[in-house]
Amino acid sequence: MAYYITKLIITAFLIVFISEIGKRYSLAGALLAAVPLVSILAMTWMYIDTNDSSSAVEFSNRIIWLIAPSMILFIAFPILIKNGIGFYPSMFISVSMTILAYYGVIFTLEKFGIKI
Repeated sequence: MAYYITKLIITAFLIVFISEIGKRYSLAGALLAAVPLVSILAMTWMYIDTNDSSSAVEFSNRIIWLIAPSMILFIAFPILIKNGIGFYPSMFISVSMTILAYYGVIFTLEKFGIKI
């Protein structure tokens, strides 16, 4: 149980830390957020949990296919905000578009026999 609490604390700390840095120094916050910290943490926790790097490798290989559709969020969100749509609706629309893009990529890859 202490291990899971430690994982939660470390992960939550990083998210709060990045958001606080981003409020004061947007470029520094963006750089920290752009580093795939969540993926790094997830792969690290997987390895610690299993002592086997193969699950982290498989996880990493699947992430590669999902990088491009995740860009939809970062493209759509500022465009929506700049066009006068509020923060929460813009976030909802951007996240929805990103989810649809993920499904589109997964569906397309499966048509070519690539299973992720």
